[in-house]
Amino acid sequence: RDDDDINDVASMAGVNLAEESARIMATNSDLVGTQIQSCKDEPFLAAIPLHKRILETAKKLGITDVPAEVVTFISHATQNRLRTVIEKVTVITQHRMESYKDDEWYEQATDVRSQLKFFEQLERLEKQRKDEQEREILLKAAKSRSRQEDPEQARLKQKAKEMQQQELAQMRQRDANLTALAAIGPRKKRKLDAPGLLTVGGE
Repeated sequence: RDDDDINDVASMAGVNLAEESARIMATNSDLVGTQIQSCKDEPFLAAIPLHKRILETAKKLGITDVPAEVVTFISHATQNRLRTVIEKVTVITQHRMESYKDDEWYEQATDVRSQLKFFEQLERLEKQRKDEQEREILLKAAKSRSRQEDPEQARLKQKAKEMQQQELAQMRQRDANLTALAAIGPRKKRKLDAPGLLTVGGE
């Protein structure tokens, strides 16, 4: 019997198998002896419209018969694909919400916003340069006094005249705005209604 006690690991560890069995039967008594089976296989997509769509595609390839298992497989594949896409979009959304600007373990590698501003400034300077070149051409055409003018020269003169009128109108509008602002006077900043700013006289 001493040899049995030495070889009995449970008794050496102080575990009473009878008590443990009774405790398991008491806590999980509803699960003991029951059978578990999978749920009914329900397709993710509507079977009839999907089957019709598959048949239309299969007829173009020379296939006339499509079994119902194909509809089930495609439905499950669509569900799995949609779940994967939603999980990836969720991860991307969480990454967009995180800010690493103040994290000392990250450093900025690129600044797309500054690059876009730089390209916009380049485009603006290029447009300004082209406008200046066109303006010089129009002014030269307006100053030319050749007696025999071709239609192109007449068109440039007319365009130069329109440009000068437009610039004059812009200058008048700017002067009118400055005059109106001077007549209104400097705008005063409204004080905040803070309790500490109120005086005894209620000013």
